[in-house]
Amino acid sequence: MFTRTRRRRHLARARPGDGSRVQRFRLRQLFTRSLFAVDLAEDSGDRHLYEVDVRHGRDSSSTRRPAALYRDGVQVLAGNLPVAFPVPGGVIEVATGQFGVKRMHLVGHDGREHVLSPHPRSLEGRRARFDRRFPRASAAVGVVGLVVLLAGLAVSLSLAAEQVTRVEVVAQYVGTFTSPVHLPAWANLTLTVAVALAATDRALRVKSTWMAD
Repeated sequence: MFTRTRRRRHLARARPGDGSRVQRFRLRQLFTRSLFAVDLAEDSGDRHLYEVDVRHGRDSSSTRRPAALYRDGVQVLAGNLPVAFPVPGGVIEVATGQFGVKRMHLVGHDGREHVLSPHPRSLEGRRARFDRRFPRASAAVGVVGLVVLLAGLAVSLSLAAEQVTRVEVVAQYVGTFTSPVHLPAWANLTLTVAVALAATDRALRVKSTWMAD
């Protein structure tokens, strides 16, 4: 029920496109743009290329919406994030987080879903190419990144619990908690950078989780 309600709300954010052509992906857009594509068949059997263009520098206050859907290179829909675009056979759900795209999934009417293919020149496309060429190294990077995220989460929760239990009203009921981890400034900075890199790697693979954001 919650998923259907959320999807209806996101579908309502999709507005008619302006009919413009999709722009070529340029190297200077590496950190400001994500472009994904999927080939879909209409009920008639004709196949069309659907592309989702996300501009990370835009938000709801921008004159142009941050996400747009193109059909065979022509903009047909656009919307503020998070948004869902109706396509043949289902919807494309699009969302971003602090470190990049966290959802770019085609969700079929049967509930099955898969991630759209990233443009080869985009950061997501380059990360996907690394995964294909060096699967073991890619898997190792993923595991290390997950461990770093868990470590960062554990440290953050521990310090947060210590601060909360210092409040007199809370301490009266649950006592006080002293975090076993107090990192020096250099170690805290190193962990922060490592967590950001790990979260970015998961975003590039469209595998962001609540831990990353």
